Amino acid sequence: MTRRSFRFALPAVVVLPVLGAHPGGWAAITVEDLPDYVVARQPVDLSFTVRQHGVTPLSGLRASVAATDGSLEASAAAISGAGVGRYTAILTLPRSGEWTITIHSGFRGSSTTLLPLQAINGGARAPLPLAEAERGRRLFVAKGCVTCHVHSAVQGRSVSIGPDLTGRRYPAGFLGQFLANPATISAPRSGTWDMPNLHLKQGEIAALVAFINGEGR
Repeated sequence: MTRRSFRFALPAVVVLPVLGAHPGGWAAITVEDLPDYVVARQPVDLSFTVRQHGVTPLSGLRASVAATDGSLEASAAAISGAGVGRYTAILTLPRSGEWTITIHSGFRGSSTTLLPLQAINGGARAPLPLAEAERGRRLFVAKGCVTCHVHSAVQGRSVSIGPDLTGRRYPAGFLGQFLANPATISAPRSGTWDMPNLHLKQGEIAALVAFINGEGR
């Protein structure tokens, strides 16, 4: 495999025409610390970054988070966090169950819906740890990979910038290095989009590598 053949594209969530203060293109949402589960009736911190074209952080947005479980709903407004383009919402889920959480960026209607998140009652036994590949599947959505990279294991809108990752396998060390800092593997080229450094943690990188390489399947 050559460096030229291995090029991930920018992660994105929703692609929409954009007008006004931030002209042109599309936006990406990247969730920072995605929990495996949450405790009902206890606040959970959902922090995320919104980037135009997956690169330029966007400040001054009216972002929010909404969650549903059947007919029950919960929501929270997001406030600007530490750093340009970063937002934080404190969400409390009122009961145990499987909750679908949608992050609304406030950027021309762009949003992303996370894979269902389990909420347990306080004092209940914690769920079994997720398998690495399953955690990676959830991160594939939460980190914004799903729109630019098609993968049969997740649903999402794609801008067809990056390769279809269904059935792909890459050397684990090489892929991990790329996810840790894409600039160490590929240099930007004129007229192309290149994936930014998402500052992924080592555990997140390991989970994404497991998912992309199809480990456990």
